[in-house]
Amino acid sequence: MAADTRSGTGPRDRFRAQVRQEVKTAALRQLAEGGPEALSLNAIAKQLGMTGPALYRYFANRDSLLTDLVVDAYGDLASALARATAEAGPADPAARLAGLVHAYRAWALAEPHRYRLLFRAPLQGYDAQAASLVEASQPAMTVLLDAVSALAEPDPHVPRGTAAQFTKWRERHGFEDVPEAVAARSTLLWAHLHGIVALEIEDNFTSMGIDPSPLYEAEVAEFVHSP
Repeated sequence: MAADTRSGTGPRDRFRAQVRQEVKTAALRQLAEGGPEALSLNAIAKQLGMTGPALYRYFANRDSLLTDLVVDAYGDLASALARATAEAGPADPAARLAGLVHAYRAWALAEPHRYRLLFRAPLQGYDAQAASLVEASQPAMTVLLDAVSALAEPDPHVPRGTAAQFTKWRERHGFEDVPEAVAARSTLLWAHLHGIVALEIEDNFTSMGIDPSPLYEAEVAEFVHSP
């Protein structure tokens, strides 16, 4: 998990950063056990030997803590994807993309509670489209867009009826320089891979007697080697 770096260098600042990190670690345990609905600042305070009011000096409310957890998760996912593409090297775009999508699945399987936090429906009243979260999601998407754009030029067409939507999305996220075809192909790739991963982490393939690994590999091969 990404460490909390929003602190100064004095003893008080370091102590504050340490407590914030302990709170987030406890919150992640709650997420792993019961999902976002189980997140309770009062329970965390009791676990850490604090009073509720004392904990609120570090996080104003549940949504403030939840936002920190989401931002951390996006950052760790982006780092995992970036490491995978760096290890593949720039000379082989297909290997870079293959490394990225395998790292995506590996991170989700290792951190299923954090993956759900990013891609499940938000809690009632929580603004999952807040500017800070949109900004936090951009590094991971940037790695994907870069990997896809390094492949052979994709079909210049985008799915019917989506051109204006992709234009707005690119403008909102600061990806105006990304060709619409690259944005469309990247989104389709993510949608396909997320579908398999989301089913896998919920154990939906087990009752079918299906190993999801070959399904995932087939999707990877199709996107990596198709024009």
